[in-house]
Amino acid sequence: MSIANPADFTGHAVVVTGGTKGIGFVIAETFLASGADVLVCGRSEPETLPEADGRKASFFAADIRAADQAAAVVDAAAAEFGRLDVLVNNAGGSPDADAATVSTRFFDRILSLNLSAPFYAAQAANRVMSTQPTGGSIINIGSVSAHDPQPGTAAYTAAKAGLLALTKALALEWAPKVRVNHITTGLIRTEAAAHVYGDDGGAAVTKTLPMQRMAVPSDIAGACLYLAGPLASYVNGADLAVHGGGEVPARFMALNPQ
Repeated sequence: MSIANPADFTGHAVVVTGGTKGIGFVIAETFLASGADVLVCGRSEPETLPEADGRKASFFAADIRAADQAAAVVDAAAAEFGRLDVLVNNAGGSPDADAATVSTRFFDRILSLNLSAPFYAAQAANRVMSTQPTGGSIINIGSVSAHDPQPGTAAYTAAKAGLLALTKALALEWAPKVRVNHITTGLIRTEAAAHVYGDDGGAAVTKTLPMQRMAVPSDIAGACLYLAGPLASYVNGADLAVHGGGEVPARFMALNPQ
């Protein structure tokens, strides 16, 4: 009995929002390396697009905080590839801000990027996927902040908690044709985030992690391959924790500094 390679996405079409840099860039590269056709989006085209095995991702310029532009990204992928199998809602993020003084405009913009935009893209993707015999898979990239807020992240925490709840709601409504799942990410070492982890390169932060290292983008990309592929065909509405076991509790660290 032969078993098909569950990491072979040849003939599949994938959209990765925010796929021009950081984690999204590696997710796009990983799907390309697995044989998929990939479209990434961002507000401006980068100098370098994700590429693997001589194949490069397509690019579509859009600000997905606007519903019509989010839908245009999905429509562009469906038009170019003739189908849409996977949407990875990766775009997001937020600088820290004091909840006591932060502006309402800032709060609204963070919710727009991290909660509204994923919904707009997912709604457009569902319109395509639900008409396909093979359906499709939507993966929302969330954050441990949804479960364990940190100071300075009130808007981001609210948005990511909403994204987790939205995932479960859409999974109920859109099954069985379209599966919707969520990845809870923890600390991820990227070039853009290096300054967040201190002057020691993150050594002190790493001591709080059971795995004794931060995640790297490929850890998240691998989880996306799993959720998008046949091994996860009955996984729907799930919250997959890719955070290395979380963080050692502060009380334990205080009592056991070594």
